[in-house]
This record gives sequence, structure tokens and C-alpha cells, in this order.
Amino acid sequence: NSDPFGFLIPMIVIFVGFYFLLIRPQQKRQKAHTELVKSLSSGDEIMTSGGLLAKVVSVNEHYATIELSKDVNIKIQKASVSAVVPKGTIEAA
Repeated sequence: NSDPFGFLIPMIVIFVGFYFLLIRPQQKRQKAHTELVKSLSSGDEIMTSGGLLAKVVSVNEHYATIELSKDVNIKIQKASVSAVVPKGTIEAA
């Protein structure tokens, strides 16, 4: 006779493994990105998810106006900012 709940222990172990290997790290990355987006301010140098380097000109609730080059400004969703890069990165690139 096998234990009817014997399959339950491996299933729990698999679920816990998935949580710590997949779900929890993704939640941490999402939280870090949300904090990054909230902290955007004028003058920051950023990289967009498309790989563009730009300088933030202005920020509102959902959008940021960025300067790609002199007199070339575009408006993007703040969520498309992938990283804030160190100041001077644009000039050095």
C-alpha cells in the first residue's frame, strides 16, 4: 500500500523550488525597475529598452521627455527606461 499523499511532498518541493528560482527573482527585478522609474528626474542620463542613450529633460506621471541630441526631444513612457547611466556617458559614447 502506498501513501495516498506521497505524491504531495514532491509537488510541494517543486513548487518551492520554482518560487525561489523563478518567481521571487522576477519580483525583485520588477520592484527595482519600479523604483528606478519613480526616481527619474531632469538631467539624468538614461538608456531606453531600445538601447537609445538620452538625457531626461522633463518627467511627469507616466511620460518623460528625453533629449537624444541637440534640439531633438521625444516623449517616451517612463516604463521604457531600462537603466540610469552615470553622468557623462553620453558625451563619452
